[in-house]
Amino acid sequence: MRRRRRTKIVATLGPSSSSAEMLGRLFRGGADVFRLNFSHGTHEGHAANIALIRALEEETGRPIGILADVQGPKLRVGKFQAGRVSLQTGQAFRLDLSPVPGDARRVQLPHPEIMVAAGIGTTLLLDDGKLRLRVSHKRDDHLECEIVTGGTLSDRKGVNVPDVVLPIPALTKKDHEDLRFALDHGVDYIGLSFVQRPEDVAEARSIADGRAWIMTKLEKPQALDNLDGILALSDAVMVARGDLGVELPPEEVPLAQKRIVRAARQLGIPVVVATQMLESMISAPAPTRAEASDVATAVFDGADAVMLSAETAAGQFPYEAVNMMDRIIDRVERDPGWRELCESSRPPPERTISDAIAAAARQIAKTIDAKAIAAYTMSGSTALRIARTRPDCPVLGMTTEQKTARRMAVVWGVHAVVTPTETHTMTETVSRATRTARSEGFAAHGDTIVVAAGVPFGQAGTTNALRVASVK
Repeated sequence: MRRRRRTKIVATLGPSSSSAEMLGRLFRGGADVFRLNFSHGTHEGHAANIALIRALEEETGRPIGILADVQGPKLRVGKFQAGRVSLQTGQAFRLDLSPVPGDARRVQLPHPEIMVAAGIGTTLLLDDGKLRLRVSHKRDDHLECEIVTGGTLSDRKGVNVPDVVLPIPALTKKDHEDLRFALDHGVDYIGLSFVQRPEDVAEARSIADGRAWIMTKLEKPQALDNLDGILALSDAVMVARGDLGVELPPEEVPLAQKRIVRAARQLGIPVVVATQMLESMISAPAPTRAEASDVATAVFDGADAVMLSAETAAGQFPYEAVNMMDRIIDRVERDPGWRELCESSRPPPERTISDAIAAAARQIAKTIDAKAIAAYTMSGSTALRIARTRPDCPVLGMTTEQKTARRMAVVWGVHAVVTPTETHTMTETVSRATRTARSEGFAAHGDTIVVAAGVPFGQAGTTNALRVASVK
């Protein structure tokens, strides 16, 4: 099974898609990576989905990536006596630490960290930004607020604080438990939520200890202020436009998306654009034209992957959503303007041997019209550096490591192949690459491929050789 497109698709699993039959349909329809949302479900349910994905992988013979998305420090108000209240613009409203059910004058905010960090004038957004409060007075155990934008507020609705860096870790007690479970079950990426500082990523990296890539979700304005430091510690990033769109003005979100994609591409780390991409397909069999344009924009921007959330997790048309996203990507990538953008937005190579080899592989492949670039890689870094150049032809990511092949499922243009054993000579390496290119459907007899490898063989980080080979 080879994809004709380069941009990958991430599909979230949930009640609509957690069956062997639907998983198979989604994968064959275009999903490359499956996301498990640990904000919902149980460990037993997630374990069952992981088993189904690995069985599908065995059946199809193709590596499939699994993203475990941990919840992060979700801030919420407490409960109300009547379950909900109506708050009027201009009235006063208190947020305090008391667990007594609230009313139209006050409610519990069980997060003393917010009391510490907030100041006079700090903005608090409730229920995904539908209600807006401004702090007018502050005490150690409560905040007196003015309601700037009123509305109905019900039990346990979320709270966002866009103005300040909160002194809370990115990983809660629940996240630590979920993280241990996910790593023990061999997931490929950890989605790290509500990151504010590079230290948040460093903590997750320490826990993962190389067992999974850290995919940092950028959904806080504070993360954008620390973008370079966060990206430097991340293996991949996600533009999580849901919460980002709550804390940033709507007109700023497209610019933030482009900035993040551009910065990630510069570093050569995979970047996923997510949230509300085909939102109307939760309940409709076709997207709006604006949604189709949104997916196309992410592809034109150069994202490695685009993601479906509720569309496949809880929607009525999960297969149709994946199929539609696949069709949109394929159509964009057949447009001459897309290739021109790839050429014009290519970041310059860094002054390293691996980048020199990657740049040369792309240029040689273009000059001779090679059908593929075969990249031998242990950790995935060689395939990543070549994918960063956005070559005209596909990249065969050849590795002896199954975990590396799975991680490459999210990387632009890379078709990962697990080889049974290491090669020991360049002749053997080239021979295996040409056979693989032919058997995987990338090249036919007489076609040419470019092979990137490292000498001595079997050592990570030694990519230093290029060969041009004819397929026999």
